Amino acid sequence: MELIKNKEEQKNILAFLCVCIVWGSTYLAIRIGVSAFPPALFAGFRFLLAGLAMITYAKLKGLDFPNRLDVRRHSIVGLFLLVGGNGLVVLASQWVHSGITSLIVASMPIFMALIELCLPGSSKISSRAWLGLILGFSGVVLLVATSSGTGAIDVIGALLLVCATIFWSGGSVYSKQFKATGSIVTHIGIQMLAGGIVLTLIGLFLGEASRVNLSLRGVGAILYLAVFGSILAYSCYVYILMRWPAAKAGTYAYVNPLVAIFLGFLVLDEPVSIEVILCTGIILTGVFLVQTAKMKTLPTRDFKGMPVGKRV
Repeated sequence: MELIKNKEEQKNILAFLCVCIVWGSTYLAIRIGVSAFPPALFAGFRFLLAGLAMITYAKLKGLDFPNRLDVRRHSIVGLFLLVGGNGLVVLASQWVHSGITSLIVASMPIFMALIELCLPGSSKISSRAWLGLILGFSGVVLLVATSSGTGAIDVIGALLLVCATIFWSGGSVYSKQFKATGSIVTHIGIQMLAGGIVLTLIGLFLGEASRVNLSLRGVGAILYLAVFGSILAYSCYVYILMRWPAAKAGTYAYVNPLVAIFLGFLVLDEPVSIEVILCTGIILTGVFLVQTAKMKTLPTRDFKGMPVGKRV
């Protein structure tokens, strides 16, 4: 039994590391993509491609699909995570450097912990975690205040990113409030299709179709995000979200800024000031305190979202 638990935890850690590294690189891919492609259609096409691939795979493999109620539930999760969360990040990436974007989004576990605190039966945090919440949020405020005057980020971009973080946090916590029928592959496919359809409709409504430029950079960014950012990393995120408390699963943001800042500096020659380094330390220290604080452990779930040992 101990060996099984160790193997399961190894899978969880590998999935977590995949999310940390791959999503750290997607901030750069998003910024490259929106420089050559309208933001809403860019995000919409990405999730439509990934969602169709997941659903097609599920059909070919004969995997179970959820009932109508659970389809609606996962569609709501997709709207929160991919339209409200990722969609706003893509929009803000037109004006905000990739490294700074990842730093603001790094406050996401703090919002998750606050939301879970208000829900009965969810994970509760200790005084150590509260210290992390205050410290991490202070770092975000300091980052926005010091960067807005230098042109690295503007107020509208900062507000969009904070709203995106709240949407993503709320959708992540909501996804843990129900036990869905069907396979996890179909769950992910439904979420991405729902998000992709709505984002595409928003782009068409805003008249983005006339600004579509099928450049190599834009198409390459969409394909990279669809395959690695969505099919691979998003699937890993849903996987660990089923097994860990939301605030713990969300601490992939602890590593994302390091990857994003390194790539932004290396590829796009984005500046890294002493203020950004200081804010990085403050935010990541806060996230680390939340991550390592004691929380009530949730039961491990299988690929159908059911607690292990409790099958129906």
